[in-house]
Amino acid sequence: MGFDEPIGSLRDVPTLVRDPQPKEFEALLERRRQLGQDRYDEVWDGVYVMNPAPSYEHQRLAQQLAVLLDPLARAAELEAVAGGVNLGDEDGYRIPDASLHRRGSGGAFVGSAALVVEIRSPGDDTDRKIPFYAERGVDEVLIVDPRKRQVEWFGLGPDGEYQPIKRSRLIDAGPDGVADGLDWPE
Repeated sequence: MGFDEPIGSLRDVPTLVRDPQPKEFEALLERRRQLGQDRYDEVWDGVYVMNPAPSYEHQRLAQQLAVLLDPLARAAELEAVAGGVNLGDEDGYRIPDASLHRRGSGGAFVGSAALVVEIRSPGDDTDRKIPFYAERGVDEVLIVDPRKRQVEWFGLGPDGEYQPIKRSRLIDAGPDGVADGLDWPE
């Protein structure tokens, strides 16, 4: 490609805006806040990441997971949160699709969780979130892959790394039972 040729669509190209941010960018952020479009935005190592709302199919799976996990969480004296929370602090946070918390959690930002749920979407950063969750001491990570119709469950080991587990240490469930309980999208 020569210098005079158009580079094509920039729709899928990440954009980093260095300080100072243009006024138009601040206006965009404010408009997103007012419209509630920033609900899934995250901060990754000081970089503001704008995420679109999940697809219908993604949210449908999230709803099913909420229904499946809520009674199991209650039985284990955990609290289930569907729709995501800001896990971390103002300087860096991720928003899992769902999470289970020990009683007493709350606020705009939660430091950790007992379990987080991530539903894979095309082009998502699920795998890049895992080390962040480990740094935050999240006990377990449940990853749902709709394309593969697969559920993976990981437990945090003493070495600070996640290892696959066949059964949760927190609730009475495992990946096979959760996978069997889902009505997978076509």
